[in-house]
Amino acid sequence: MTTPIDARQRAAALQLHGILAHWAECAEQPWLHPMLGWEETERARRSLQRRLSHAHIGRFKPLADFEWSWPQQCDQHLVAELMTLAFLETATNAILVGASGLGKTMIAQNIAHQAVVQGHTVLFASAGQLLGDLAGLDSDSALRTRLRRYAAPDLLVIDEVGYLSYSNRHADLLFELINRRHEKKSTLITTNKAFSEWLEVFPNASCVVAMIDRLVHHAEIVAIKGESYRRREAQARAADKTRKRKTGEAT
Repeated sequence: MTTPIDARQRAAALQLHGILAHWAECAEQPWLHPMLGWEETERARRSLQRRLSHAHIGRFKPLADFEWSWPQQCDQHLVAELMTLAFLETATNAILVGASGLGKTMIAQNIAHQAVVQGHTVLFASAGQLLGDLAGLDSDSALRTRLRRYAAPDLLVIDEVGYLSYSNRHADLLFELINRRHEKKSTLITTNKAFSEWLEVFPNASCVVAMIDRLVHHAEIVAIKGESYRRREAQARAADKTRKRKTGEAT
């Protein structure tokens, strides 16, 4: 049972200064404990909504819908371990590597959502969005401010590294960001390129080796291999339309 001291601590944590100023009259009132509970629940709900909004995770399918039997290779146990968020406690990175359409982004979104639900700060961005945002700033002070924003979250997700090629400036900015987070905060990367191919993503950039070194220094790497889910779904939809059309023609 909640003691008067516990109730007062809860009221103080909620910064209910009016209640605290009249604590002698309020402490024994029957409405006090329900009111504290309502306030705590509502603030937790609003905090979750705010953090989800700031995270920019977007819409996604739950991990329960992931077809583990489809990829030729995908370490389900390692993904489940990442979902526990233990890697955040040690500032370990997570890297999902695989061809397009194999569910890398879906897994990353589920991990990011779980982190928000558990009270962590999260920011989710595609590589193109993040690097375009940083490179588009025209003053050093604005760049420093934006780098601090990307360096701050408990979990930063950089999605789709490898789908576009970037200039040396983009490579330098990404290296600076990863360097700031190294051994301090966790970064989750999804990429369709093996690290040996990152020189194609950042051609002629001298920092690529150092960037990869920092990413993998403390990292869990999930390699996903197989045929594209999206291609299979498109083929299934096309086959279904063909079947329905033929059935309609037959009737």
